[in-house]
Amino acid sequence: MFLLDAAVWLAQNAWALVLHLAGRGSFPKPLDAAEEAALVERLLQGDTQARSDLIEHNLRLVAHIAKKYGSSGVESDDLISIGSIGLIKAVNTFRPEAGKLTTYASRCIENEILMHLRANRKNRNTLCLGEPIGVDKEGNEIRLMDLLGTDKDIVPDAAESSIESQRAMARLRRVLTERERQVIEMRYGLLDGEPRHQHEVAKALKISRSYVSRIEKRALEKLRESLET
Repeated sequence: MFLLDAAVWLAQNAWALVLHLAGRGSFPKPLDAAEEAALVERLLQGDTQARSDLIEHNLRLVAHIAKKYGSSGVESDDLISIGSIGLIKAVNTFRPEAGKLTTYASRCIENEILMHLRANRKNRNTLCLGEPIGVDKEGNEIRLMDLLGTDKDIVPDAAESSIESQRAMARLRRVLTERERQVIEMRYGLLDGEPRHQHEVAKALKISRSYVSRIEKRALEKLRESLET
């Protein structure tokens, strides 16, 4: 029910998010204690407009908390959308005995973002090798698994993120420079099953994130060309 309510609210009140994210405006100002108390009282009496007002005037809180997770690899727009779901849940379930709404909402917003990040981290290992990373000359979709010459029958599902195939690793050593191989191994978790974001690779190798991006792009292109020869 909460998720349905959240979806409906976002659809009906998307303007607030759009204005902020587009940089053409800002979130409504925070409520003072008296205004919040009055709206909460109306909310408990079933006033849907009070509910909407409480959500809209606390969107700034969502943006503030989302900034804390800016280095998580998730786009800021997505973090704000996810945090907004937590805010809606907070307003739906808040009772005055819980204390201040902003304190209660902060926990709900942060929990929602953390749950998403944990789920994202849990799932990303199973996605990397099967994710499309480009197309060949004929427009066919290419996955990293294709470039490495790794077959699903050779690499078991359970080990899909931690390649044991000597054939695949030999291709990396044959085609790529040492630095390119390091970047690909770390980005896609080929050695330890832990794919890393570009900023994590950059920190580990003590180079810039943009340089990691260029190396990755060049390495994938070389692997793609080796597949076509």
